[in-house]
Order: sequence, then C-alpha cells, then structure tokens
Amino acid sequence: MGKNLVGNHIRTLRFNQGEMTQQQLADKAGVTRQTIVALEKGNYSPSLELAFRIAQVFDLPLEAVFYYGDNPK
Repeated sequence: MGKNLVGNHIRTLRFNQGEMTQQQLADKAGVTRQTIVALEKGNYSPSLELAFRIAQVFDLPLEAVFYYGDNPK
C-alpha cells in the first residue's frame, strides 16, 4: 500500500478557529481524539461521512478541508 493520498488542512483550521483542541474537534465530529491525530498526521483517510462531518464543524465545503493527491491548494 502506498502513501495516503487524501490530505487535509485540519490542524491549520483548528488554530484558525480559536485554537480548537483536537479533543474539541473530535467531540464535535463524533470521533476519538486519536482519530483526529491520525488524520492530521496523514496516517488515516476518513470515510466520506466523517469528512463531511468535519467540514461541517468548520462550516466549510469539503474541498476546503480535504484534498486529493499532492496538491493542497
């Protein structure tokens, strides 16, 4: 299996939202803090449902939170 191709801007977005903690984001998205850690490190690709829930927490479209491939825009 190759490198995870789904990237994200979660860490940056958390800090832009009043320095939201990983635990606060996890609680709002309905997952564990460990899931958020894995997402931020690029060790885990979220399900489509989880990706939408995280985007909703930030009140952003999916593409503003997640990207595919090497181009984070």
